[in-house]
Order: sequence, then structure tokens, then C-alpha cells
Amino acid sequence: MARELEISPSYLNQIEHNTRPLTVPILLRISDSFGVDASFFAPQDTIRLIAELREVLADADSGAVASETEIAEIAADHPTVAHAVLALHRRYRSLADQLAHATREQPEHATLMPHDEVRDFFYDHNNYFDSLDRAAEEFASAIGLDSGNKREALVTRLQQAHGVRVAIAHGSDADPNVLSHFERPTRTVHLSSRLDRGQRVFRLAHQLATLEFDEQIREVSGEVTFQDPQATELLQIGLANYVASAMILPYTSFRNTAEEFRYDIERLAAHFSIGFESTCHRLSTLQRPRARGVPFAFVRVDRAGNMSQRQSATAFHFSRAGGTCPLWNVYEAFASPGKLLTQVAEMPDGRRYLWMARTVWRSPQRFGAPGKLFAVALGCEIRHAGRLVYSAGLNPRDALGATPIGVGCKACERTTCPQRAFPAVGRKLDVDPDRGTFIPYPIRVER
Repeated sequence: MARELEISPSYLNQIEHNTRPLTVPILLRISDSFGVDASFFAPQDTIRLIAELREVLADADSGAVASETEIAEIAADHPTVAHAVLALHRRYRSLADQLAHATREQPEHATLMPHDEVRDFFYDHNNYFDSLDRAAEEFASAIGLDSGNKREALVTRLQQAHGVRVAIAHGSDADPNVLSHFERPTRTVHLSSRLDRGQRVFRLAHQLATLEFDEQIREVSGEVTFQDPQATELLQIGLANYVASAMILPYTSFRNTAEEFRYDIERLAAHFSIGFESTCHRLSTLQRPRARGVPFAFVRVDRAGNMSQRQSATAFHFSRAGGTCPLWNVYEAFASPGKLLTQVAEMPDGRRYLWMARTVWRSPQRFGAPGKLFAVALGCEIRHAGRLVYSAGLNPRDALGATPIGVGCKACERTTCPQRAFPAVGRKLDVDPDRGTFIPYPIRVER
């Protein structure tokens, strides 16, 4: 290997033990000689792991005080230990939340909610599953999903290969809360008349994924053992949704079109006849080795600040405590429904991200019934901004043009934020009865 890279064995040994840096020329030789994507060596996972450890150790209940150097060393040199600490802290917080809301019966063991376990699984895999994505793309090409009428191709495959017919549920007998239902005895997929064309295609693709890719989905879901058995069922549904998306939006075609359109989300949604949120979600999965798209972080929130979806192929860290940052433009989107907003945001560690945010509305289809309103956001590191149409007019080097945001008020390191909603955990307040401040919770700066 040293001869192939044109360096000495001792130099290679030092690189392997992190005592010498991996320079750009050597990185390029590795990519050319061994076919390893250069982004494989990007320290995104370590950066995100450091942020998560910092948040956990900032929790006053942890009783731990660690320096930035110690945290960085644990994340870089002992990632297995770091992930174990995070897992234990999640279980502890889950138990604390359950006890806080308990009335009569209190849980004996700390358990995560099944949805949280599944969400963490997707998060840990950077929202990309190579074997499923490639298989779905090949399958889409084989049945003609990559061209022509997608709905017709799906209906034909369901009928010919699985004896499944498709019916539209109309009238008073249809449950307004059910979008699709597979009736096994009659081998019939019932689709709600409320679904638009793109949604019907996705529901059919999901049903086909459960029939065609059951073995592969079970293989991936078998990689992890959850605390709650129900989480495995939810994971398999989530993986079927992943396959469905990869079938109707084949990786190569979608990525190439995204590059051509400079990641114009609304233009992509119109081109592929899918919704804005579905487009954002698929863009966040383009992490195939040697054919990567822009690495994005994806999030969906409601008016109350609840985060119902979060995925990241970047170093961006989503806080698990203390909510998210109110200065983030994903919350500003609610003030301008339907309008796409952009923001250059800077994290406390100096990393800058370009964020695009917009609301999505789901009609109840019936007078008097509540609908669903969310804001979704897609973000990438500023170094990738030039590949996006949204970078027009931006100056990424202008510090005044970036909004300083954080991972969440309780864990945020910023000491002078006027929008802080909670005092920083583990930091002493600068309390002075003779002074009033613009900052809600001034933090004492140790000298």
C-alpha cells in the first residue's frame, strides 16, 4: 500500500495512528488507486459525535465535567464507548420523562419510544441504505418505473406478479383516516380517494416494496435489536417507505437531474410529480459511494417546535434536549406559508450551513376537521452552497451575513443570545440585582 501511495511504510503507519495528517495529494492517490470515495475520510461522524457528547455531558444530572479535548479524544479514539454513553443517556432521559408523567404505574426499566428508536437507527445510518437503494433502482428499471406511466407500471406488476388488484375507496364506507389498506384475503389494495396522483403512486410503490423486498428489508432490520419489539415493525415499514422512494425516484436519474437543476427543490418536485417534502427527503439520501449528491440535513417541525423527522448526512447535530434554536429559519417559515426561505446559519463551532425552509400543508378534505401544517428544512454545509441555485447572491465569507444559531437553548454555548429560552445547563448565571440585561439568562464568564 505504501508503494502504491508513493510514501514510506513508516509514514503510512503514522497516518493510520493519527500522528500525521492525511494530506490532499495522498487522499487523491487513495481515491485513484483503491476506488475509495474521498468523502469517506471526511470527519462528519466524529464532529456530530462530539456535539452529542458535549450535550450529554452538559446535562447537570450526568455529574461529569469534561474538557473539549477529552470529549474530542473520546469521539475520535473510542467511538464505541461514545455511542454507548449516548445510548445510556437516551434511556436515562426517557425514564426521567416517563416518571415525570407517571400517575399510578411507574416503569421498571428505561425504554425509548419505538418511534425514537427507529428514528435513531435511520440517523445513525445517515439515512442511506446502499443495498436497498441499488436493488430498488435495478428493479425500477426492470419493470419500467424509470420511464413512462409509473402508476400503470406499478399496477401491472402488482397484478401479474402478486395477484393484487387496486381499488379506490369512495363514499361513506371509506375511513377518512386511512390512506391505504391491503386486504389480504381478497388481495386488494384500497387507496383513499383523498390521495393525489403522486401520493397514490407512492402508496402503490410501498405495497410493492413489502412484497418484492421483504427478505432484504428483514435482513437490514435484523442488524439491530430494539428494546421494544414494536420498533422492529416500525423499522420495516420505514425501510419499505425508503425502498418505495428509491423505486419511483431512482438514484442515478434523480441525482443527475438534481445536479442539472442545481438542487432547485420546487423544480424537482414539479419534474418528478411529487411533493415538496418528499423531494427534500429523497435529496437527503443521496449518499451513494462515488456518486454522492450534496450531503443534506433534513428536518420537519410543527408550530410548537416538536421535531417529528430529523435526518442528517452532515455534521449538523440535532439536540435531544431543550428544543431547537428559535433563530433557525425553519420556524420563520410559519410566518410566510408556502414561501421558500433561505438562511446562512453559523453554529457555535464556526461551521456554516445554507438552509432552505418552507411550510407544507395537508388538507383535511372535510369542513371542520383539522389539517396538518409542518415546516420542513433542508440544509448543507456552506462549502457545498455553490452547487445550489439558492446560493445566488450569497457571500459565504461574510460573517455579518450569517445568523448565529445553536443546537438548542439548554445545550447552546452562546453566552450573549437574546433569544435564549432556557438557561444553559451546567453554566452559572451572572446574577446582579443592580443590573438589567437585554440577555434573558446572562452566563457568568469565568476569568
